[in-house]
Amino acid sequence: MSGRPEPLRLGSVAPNFKAETTNGPIDFHEFIGDKWVVLFSHPEDYTPVCTTELGAFAKLEPEFTRRGVKLIGLSANTVDSHGGWIKDIDEISGSNLKFPIIGDKERQIALAYDMLDHQDATNVDSKGIAFTIRSVFIIDPKKTIRTILSYPASTGRNTAEVLRIVDSLQTGDKHKVTTPINWVPGDDVIVHPSINNDKAKELFPQFKAIKPYLRTTPLPKDQTSAAV
Repeated sequence: MSGRPEPLRLGSVAPNFKAETTNGPIDFHEFIGDKWVVLFSHPEDYTPVCTTELGAFAKLEPEFTRRGVKLIGLSANTVDSHGGWIKDIDEISGSNLKFPIIGDKERQIALAYDMLDHQDATNVDSKGIAFTIRSVFIIDPKKTIRTILSYPASTGRNTAEVLRIVDSLQTGDKHKVTTPINWVPGDDVIVHPSINNDKAKELFPQFKAIKPYLRTTPLPKDQTSAAV
């Protein structure tokens, strides 16, 4: 990977790469396989916010797995450094971190995914190279980027929100619906604007037209979970 890549947008194919991880070498597209993937970056090993985040993701991993989602982290250090750091993460968080963490000391993957920080001049290593920010990419089994989140180095992420986004995406794909503000599985969803009322009555017999452009419906109880 060389030069500045084209900017990634929702709908872009996730760039492929080969990398060393704490679970061995990977080809990223092969790693995705037929699963969803959450790829998330960290500025540096042995840092306080990153430590709390990785522990939280590790503890929530069974819920991601239940939804057919793989987790994979990235930090701008070596795999050897990651190995020692994981021991600290598990000790502090009471977790059992199993998902791979990519070694990206040279920021090659960070550059391909535009994970670099141009805002915080202090977020650099001893050579003055910018560390990665807290990026999150939710990628579907077609290798398509469905969500991009970026947090500054100073702000820890919300793992429950990442899981909620996965639930929304999977529910939308399965039922051709959208989800309103603060939606969680079990709440009413929104009938997609492209579906006319006659078709909506066929698909969603309990739908309500609050406004011509806002129609809500419950999903059948056995279909409210996005788990695969």
